[in-house]
Amino acid sequence: MATISRGRIDKRQAILEGAFTVFARLGYAQACVQDIADEAGVAKPTVYNHMTDKATLFRHALEAAARTTLDERLAALEPLSGPGDDLRATLDGVAHELLLLHTDERSCALRRLLYSEITTFPDVLDIVVGSGPHRLNQALAERFARLTLLGRLRATDPDSAAEQFMALLTGPLEARTRMGTSPISDEELRELAEAAVRTFLRAWEAPDTP
Repeated sequence: MATISRGRIDKRQAILEGAFTVFARLGYAQACVQDIADEAGVAKPTVYNHMTDKATLFRHALEAAARTTLDERLAALEPLSGPGDDLRATLDGVAHELLLLHTDERSCALRRLLYSEITTFPDVLDIVVGSGPHRLNQALAERFARLTLLGRLRATDPDSAAEQFMALLTGPLEARTRMGTSPISDEELRELAEAAVRTFLRAWEAPDTP
């Protein structure tokens, strides 16, 4: 029984990953279920066994992609749990890793799909935000709250501090990459990360921090 359940979960995952790949490549309108089945390596009826129709598949595929990107970003925040003596260096590293993740192929494809299909699927924005940016900001705010308790930050409002930190990162990045359509070098990413951290610490670093 466990083997059957595991196989079903694996097929579902393959279908969701295949669907996201096809939707990212062709867009919603041009993608067909047969393309998705071929990409996932399953029969077309298997796709319908797991998802009732293409629209449902689209929603679930974007939600799964958002959850994957969220897991990667949450892992990138781990150094803030024990930043050591050099908070700026730790924040620089976290910021750089977040920018790398924000510019990877899956993240860029996810944003392009949101931008292109939002009028057809207005509910998808809530699905993706709830599975991604909102939870990332919550996790970042929790870490900033701990740093405040340790006297490292003076973030009287950790939620605002988290929102501002992410805005300092993603705002300039979206402008520099033309909303993810132009490549950016790792050197530029490091420059953006360090500039964001400098500005953030001017506003939020505790005055007696070494």
